[in-house]
Amino acid sequence: MGDSLTVRLVHEARSPGRPSPPYQAGAGRHAGEAGRKTGYSAAQLSRLERGISPMTVDALRAFADALGIPSRALGPLLDTLRPGRHIEPTGPYPRIPVPTLRGREDGESVRRRQFLAASAAAAASVGAPPVDCPAQAHEAQLGEVLVARLRDAMLGLGSSTPVPDSEHLAAELDHAHRDYRSCGYTDLAVRLPRLISAAHAAPATDHRVLCSSYLLATRLLIKLDEQQLGWMAADRARQLATVSGDPIIVAESARQLAVLARKAGWHDQALSLALDAADAPELRDAGAPGTALRGLLVQSAAYTAAWKGDPAGMRELTTEAAALASGLGDTRLRDLGGFSPATVQLHLVSAENSVGDPARALAAAHTIDPAALPSTERRARLYTDMAHAHHRWGHRDACISSLLVAERCAPQETHARPAVQSLVSGLLLSGRTTPDLRGLASRVGVLRA
Repeated sequence: MGDSLTVRLVHEARSPGRPSPPYQAGAGRHAGEAGRKTGYSAAQLSRLERGISPMTVDALRAFADALGIPSRALGPLLDTLRPGRHIEPTGPYPRIPVPTLRGREDGESVRRRQFLAASAAAAASVGAPPVDCPAQAHEAQLGEVLVARLRDAMLGLGSSTPVPDSEHLAAELDHAHRDYRSCGYTDLAVRLPRLISAAHAAPATDHRVLCSSYLLATRLLIKLDEQQLGWMAADRARQLATVSGDPIIVAESARQLAVLARKAGWHDQALSLALDAADAPELRDAGAPGTALRGLLVQSAAYTAAWKGDPAGMRELTTEAAALASGLGDTRLRDLGGFSPATVQLHLVSAENSVGDPARALAAAHTIDPAALPSTERRARLYTDMAHAHHRWGHRDACISSLLVAERCAPQETHARPAVQSLVSGLLLSGRTTPDLRGLASRVGVLRA
């Protein structure tokens, strides 16, 4: 397909049977007509033409139908492959990483059981406030406790709880989102598993509340590097979103699946999930929230392009996300991490880190006003990304300083995240230690007293 797809489609529509004209630089003006014939937006057509979005059998079939090309002319490929499958070989099927939740030494197991026992009383009713984390329960174990409780709730284990009405469930979901934005893992370890259990037990399932609960669980499990449970939560969210018919949560479920696919190394599939969801007509018709979620999906695709080793594609997609954000004026979809020019720039920091350019990552970070970010969770992400960039560049002291700022911003998240624990472990092994580093290492659980 050497010629522009849009030019070929328009030419075929106007002059059936005549040869298609060569590629023209102004082909973009035909994108509207081509989009109407294929169902793709102008942006997605452009990505397909330039190889940023992978060409799937679905896409080829749409182009063949629009051009009037019979399936046999393209060989048996269209008739034998499943829709959505990529044409080019994808390599060996990658294995999902093994679970990281496992037994620890006896002292830590005792502390974890103490925390669970202390919080069990709070799980008796959805409306009760979460208990404080016992002093003896180290914050480094909070992530493990949270994962264990989410796992049990998803498996339907644990004591039964009184089921509140739909208004209380919605209020608890709103509170759980606030806990996530403030990085309150102690509260989340009680509230979110309890919410999932109660929403399942409700006589009339509220698909939107239960789906949103699973989406929040997916984001936490990804952050805590628990991909197997993340897949389970994400797939349940996808099914519930489909039943709900809400284009926002349908698209958000696709975004979380795209993140998991990226982490599993399925980069082309992750790109297709994100960009196809961004191109859904229902999302384009959903007003400002739909535009914001389209932007989140495009910036997720940009991050995947970075993981794939495509810096040019990453920066082009980031520019597209920034254009969507600039037209919104303020932060949207706060419960999904927010979408604004500042959050797009924050994703650029992560993406530049991923393509191995710490100088560009830090330059992007220095343009961000932390106060413009919509939550504590996003500000903590900025400082940990800066720490990773400094570490990659060999700026040891600046790396430690950034981690300490992240810790002051969101101590529970900083202490519980495996990515931070791994970075601190590497700092301990790679050079001199300081009281600040030793203290941080103790607080994140990688240095025992």
